[in-house]
Amino acid sequence: MEGVDGARSFEVTGPSYDAFMGRYSMRLAPRFIDAAGVEPGQDVLDVGCGPGALTAALLERVGAGSVSACDPSDSFVAACASRCPGAVVRPGRAESLPFERDRFDRVLAQLVLHFVSEPDRALAEFVRVLRPGGVAAACVWEFGDGMEMLRRFWEAALVLDPDAPDEASHLRFGRPGELGDLFESAGLEDVDETALRVSSTYEGFAELWAGFLLGIGPAGRYCIGLAEPEQRRLRDALYSSLGSPPGAFTLGAVARCATGRNPR
Repeated sequence: MEGVDGARSFEVTGPSYDAFMGRYSMRLAPRFIDAAGVEPGQDVLDVGCGPGALTAALLERVGAGSVSACDPSDSFVAACASRCPGAVVRPGRAESLPFERDRFDRVLAQLVLHFVSEPDRALAEFVRVLRPGGVAAACVWEFGDGMEMLRRFWEAALVLDPDAPDEASHLRFGRPGELGDLFESAGLEDVDETALRVSSTYEGFAELWAGFLLGIGPAGRYCIGLAEPEQRRLRDALYSSLGSPPGAFTLGAVARCATGRNPR
C-alpha cells in the first residue's frame, strides 16, 4: 500500500483502529463473509487484515487451521496474530502476497482496495493464490452518503476549508460499478456487485470526535494536522451538522462488495 495517500496513517495500534473504524468493520465482516460464500472446509485468506476483525470472523466460520492473513503494517500483523491464535498471519502487501499459487478457496479483502497502490497487480495476486474455481471478494466503503461518519466529517471540513482532501475526490472503487469493472479486468468470471449495510452507535459526540483525534486514515490525519483553533472550529461544525446530539446517536455505512470466480 505504499505510495497511496492515507495508507501510512494506518500504522497504529489495533485498539486505536478498532475505536475508529473497527466498530464498523467488525459488523461488516459477517455480511462480507456471507457474500463471499465462505463455508466450513474451505481455506481462506484475509488480505490487508488490519488488527483482525475479518480474520476473527473467518476463524468462527471455518476454524483457525483454515485461515491465513497478511498486512503490510507490522503493528497490525502483531495485533491480528494475538487476536486470532492458530491462524497463519504474515507481513505482506496485496500486490505481492506471501503465499504460494493455488493455495486458497476464497480470498477476501475488506476495506483495503481504496489504499492499494497497484490494484490491477493486487487482483492478479488474488487470482494467483486462488485454486481453480475459487472466489475472490472485496468490499470498500461507498462514497457519497454511503459512509456517514466520513461523509459528515468531510462536509464539515469543506465548509471551513475548500481544499480539504475529501476522500471521495481521490480514493477509488467506492462508486457503483468500479469494483465490478476491476474484477472483470482481472479475468474473473461470474462477477457480482452488491451493497452491504451496517451501522454503529456512539454514546455521545465526544466518542465520535475522539476517533478522529487518533490520526487514523485520511480524515484522522487531516484532523490532527490542523492548528488548535481550526481543529476546534471543525469539531463545532461537525457537531452542528449532526444536529448537536445531546446523547447517543447512530451512523450508518454502506460498502460496495464485488465477488468473482477464478476461471482457471
